[in-house]
Amino acid sequence: MNRHFTVISPTLNQTKITILMSLKPTVPLLFIFSIFSALSVSGQHVTKYNLVKLLKENGLDTTYGTQTHILNSTQKRAISTMGTVWLKGVNFKEGTIEIDLRGKDVFLKSFLGIAFHAKDPTTYEVVYFRPFRFNSTDTPTRKWSVQYTSLPGFDYDKLRKAHPGVYENDVNPVPIADEWFHATIIVKGDWVTVYVNHSATASLKVQKLNEVTDGKIGLWSSAGALSGDFANLTISE
Repeated sequence: MNRHFTVISPTLNQTKITILMSLKPTVPLLFIFSIFSALSVSGQHVTKYNLVKLLKENGLDTTYGTQTHILNSTQKRAISTMGTVWLKGVNFKEGTIEIDLRGKDVFLKSFLGIAFHAKDPTTYEVVYFRPFRFNSTDTPTRKWSVQYTSLPGFDYDKLRKAHPGVYENDVNPVPIADEWFHATIIVKGDWVTVYVNHSATASLKVQKLNEVTDGKIGLWSSAGALSGDFANLTISE
């Protein structure tokens, strides 16, 4: 006989998961519920966001983003933007952020990542990448590939001068500068850890520079630079 198990969360545009299992009458249902019990015990809540759908249905605040549009791609449900686009109704505390990103191999013109713990449009933390630095033959500047900042008090220039090599680093493995790459950003307690393309080795691990523990989350691309592309956002809390 068939058993349908559906997990639905009220979060905007969150994935609805339906599990259909064909079971013999002798198979105990306890086995199935033990799986969901394990997920519950872990306390982790996973949300997958369809960015294209969010943009179409006004689920993104594009007030501080320009040229925000859907990418015509058969590979990914992706959007592109300049500036910061905030997810409406989403408050991020701590957990894991997964995102596919694509920048441009144009010197000093491509900066993109994830902003989080935002209190207003100018007060937030951000992890961002400089794709044009990924394959730099100069070691010191290649170590400027991924950056953590806490605005407005700690921008990249202040951190680079006061703490060289601490809040930025090269990425491992090295992506191709103008192709899609995957970023995993883990915010846990006082620490922010960044992994690229599912590597087991962190590209960056830094201690947070403020005591903010929650706030809005958004797709970040430097205003005045070229647009950044975003797809497949997943948040686990």
